[in-house]
Amino acid sequence: MRRSTHLSFRRKEAAWLPWEKEGDFRMAKGSDIVALLTERQNLEQFRKKNWQGSFLEYLDLVAENPSIVRNAFQRCYDMILGYGVEQYEESREMRTHYRFFDDPLEGGRDAIFGLRDAQTSLVNALKSAANGYGIEKRVLLLHGPVGSSKSTMARLLKRGVERYSLQDEGALYSLGWVLPGDDNVHWCPMNEEPLHLIPDAQRAEVAERFNADAPALRYPVKITGDLCPYCRFMYNEALQQKGGDWGSVIKDIRVRRILLSEQDRVGIGTFQPKDEKNQDSTELTGDINYRKIAEFGTDSDPRAFNFDGEFNVANRGIVEFIEVLKLDVAFLYDLLGASQEHKVKPKKFAQTDIDEVILGHTNEPEYRRLQNNEFMEALRDRTVKIDVPYVTRLTDEIKIYEKDYNSERVKGKHIAPHTIEMAAMWAILTRLEEPKNANLTLMQKLKLYDGKSLPGFTEENVKELKSQTKREGMLGISPRYVQDKISNALVAHPDATSINPFMVMNQLEAGLKNHSLITSEEQRDHYRELLEVVKEEYENIVKNEVQRAIAADEEAMQRLCSNYIDNVKAYTQREKVKNKFTGQYEEPDERLMRSIEEKIDIPDSRKDDFRREIMNYIGALSIDGKRFDYKTNERLYKALQLKLFEDQKDSIKLTSLVSNVIDQDTQEKIDVVKGRLIRDYGYDDESATDVLNFVASIFARGDVKN
Repeated sequence: MRRSTHLSFRRKEAAWLPWEKEGDFRMAKGSDIVALLTERQNLEQFRKKNWQGSFLEYLDLVAENPSIVRNAFQRCYDMILGYGVEQYEESREMRTHYRFFDDPLEGGRDAIFGLRDAQTSLVNALKSAANGYGIEKRVLLLHGPVGSSKSTMARLLKRGVERYSLQDEGALYSLGWVLPGDDNVHWCPMNEEPLHLIPDAQRAEVAERFNADAPALRYPVKITGDLCPYCRFMYNEALQQKGGDWGSVIKDIRVRRILLSEQDRVGIGTFQPKDEKNQDSTELTGDINYRKIAEFGTDSDPRAFNFDGEFNVANRGIVEFIEVLKLDVAFLYDLLGASQEHKVKPKKFAQTDIDEVILGHTNEPEYRRLQNNEFMEALRDRTVKIDVPYVTRLTDEIKIYEKDYNSERVKGKHIAPHTIEMAAMWAILTRLEEPKNANLTLMQKLKLYDGKSLPGFTEENVKELKSQTKREGMLGISPRYVQDKISNALVAHPDATSINPFMVMNQLEAGLKNHSLITSEEQRDHYRELLEVVKEEYENIVKNEVQRAIAADEEAMQRLCSNYIDNVKAYTQREKVKNKFTGQYEEPDERLMRSIEEKIDIPDSRKDDFRREIMNYIGALSIDGKRFDYKTNERLYKALQLKLFEDQKDSIKLTSLVSNVIDQDTQEKIDVVKGRLIRDYGYDDESATDVLNFVASIFARGDVKN
């Protein structure tokens, strides 16, 4: 059962190009395109996003909507909730899925499949921080193996807060200074909250008034943080000029709405490790502008300083540290104050307040190094680790590859059924730990994780299997490796119109020899063995498909079913069956009934129960005014398919494909089967021929499923 709540977002317009909606621009003339774009401008939205006003007008805005003074964590958390949440049940527990991670506004381009636990842990950390429970004083560290979607999560968050600032519900503002004789507004270089202008002694009273007017606020208004060095300098200068009259000072204050943008370096920062010789801490906290020292006379004048470090530009938003634990120790020290105290130390200036989400991500080796380094205990203590493992559910892994390899993306090539599935299956197997239950194979464990049912295993058993693992999903093959090999298979066979599972599995195996992350021959051999397991599973799948395609003669299936039901009815009611050819009444055909029932492992001792079960099922349908359809009874349908396949396979002579000696009648029957594979299972002509040849070779070995 699923219950969803959703606050829909309209399609977002760029700040510099406020179009009302998208359109089809395929026109012949440039003048037509210009006319179309001009017509679709939304100037009202443009004015909203570029609003400017006085400090007094800003206070009116806050009184009307106090949520505009939320901190960065609160905005980030509300942004995620704005995309909607969905409740679902798993292992008898209610879970929450956050639609934000489906990347709906980009058509799922960066959608994260699976990893529900990691997503929930991240959102819970943001929720805790938004409510001021202590997590706001920590670095959020996404930890996991290479290619496990850590960077994608960070990218989604950055893009999310960027879009959120474009919305009315995500609006935020900053301040600027008007100097005597200067018409230009000198805006705060760190885009700080305008309420920082309110003196410390009056902040509690002002906040209380805002909160009294809006008692239902999710987050009560709190005025925290001091002016940045630049604004503090400008404030003190203005206060001196106005003789200490605060009311006169704020008359020269301007307030504007700011739009977060990674490209414009407003509210979103990204820091990436470089060579130690080419990187210093000024990249985080800003640097002196030496050209302006001559103008202002000293290097300690904030007007001669560039507040353009990543911590500075990310104020009011989010800063991402790529491979954060590869940073030099000196940089990691800057994280301590930034996370715990929400302050940074620019050169020549006092500690400066910041308001931003600090998000880092790292791989396993770097994290182990952090754990083993006793000098980094302070950083460990200020870190909230969020594990982002590989996907361990087959359905989710398939979605990862289908996003890039589908009919729209792969031009001129048909991807045969199960090609993506087999590659994904092998990737999952490399990530799973051997089950401690001796009666369970790794393949069966994969199927249980994927929601399939196995006799003797319940949801509680699956939950227990997961709890017994130590590092499941933190090791194994990366999705990137599989994607690379699928790409190789697409270009390695230029004459083929279709690629099949064996082409991809051959690429997967060949690449193991030079895989840089495989550290031992034992591990390499294990991965090769798992490929053999996948090939065996593929054989079973395609044999089953060909069997169903051969047995897909609806008229023959209906005749067989009717014959079976007539005999079962006569058997259960101790009657005789009328022979359609002779007209004579005969005993029920026990041989026919058992030949069908044995196909689904009904023992002789249980045949009476099964037959009564079928008749009771038909009777219940009749009472409800419904007709019996063999397709609605899964076990009987499977038994009829296998029986019909056994009866027809010899007449089709599929094994003649191996010898290439095929008479016209047999060829016509094989073409019918091929047509069913194309129609019902998604094959094209080439891949259907390939799979028939493959299954024929199995039959030729006598390896026919009983």
